[in-house]
Amino acid sequence: MVGWSDLPADLSDAAAIARLRAFLPDAPMVSSDLSRATATADALKPVIRLPHDQRLREINFGDWELKTFQEVEQKDPETIRAYWETPGQIAPPGGESWNAVRARVDDAIDDYLSEGHQDLIVVAHFGVILTQVQRALGIGAYAAFGHRIDNLSVTVLTYNKADWLADHINHNP
Repeated sequence: MVGWSDLPADLSDAAAIARLRAFLPDAPMVSSDLSRATATADALKPVIRLPHDQRLREINFGDWELKTFQEVEQKDPETIRAYWETPGQIAPPGGESWNAVRARVDDAIDDYLSEGHQDLIVVAHFGVILTQVQRALGIGAYAAFGHRIDNLSVTVLTYNKADWLADHINHNP
């Protein structure tokens, strides 16, 4: 589980980055402050680069950080299963619950919307993207976890002052 650890991105696939850039609109871009997100954003050569936003960081896995599911399950099988099977208030020791992640990311996105950003490219992480997929589809956290989010994929969500729409989830241009 890689959350707040600042690991580098693998940006060696120049063709994939070029396809992604060609697919994206010319819109302001913001990223998490973790280097794998900032480096990805920089590689996409944004037209307007907004300051990095810590609220767009991946899930804080606390004591589970950089451990496999199996490693955590050996020590705390009930908590890790509850975290993934009934996400909400359950948090890893020293980490944050799904509801806390969702609230943090919702606040960030709401702030960008209130600033008038009609188009915004957000370069973020699996958990961050899934919080907004959950929001757009009006589904529970468990159902949101059922969505795959690949590196360098695009999820396009639209907000029209009343409703959220999901135009693409995990699209690989």
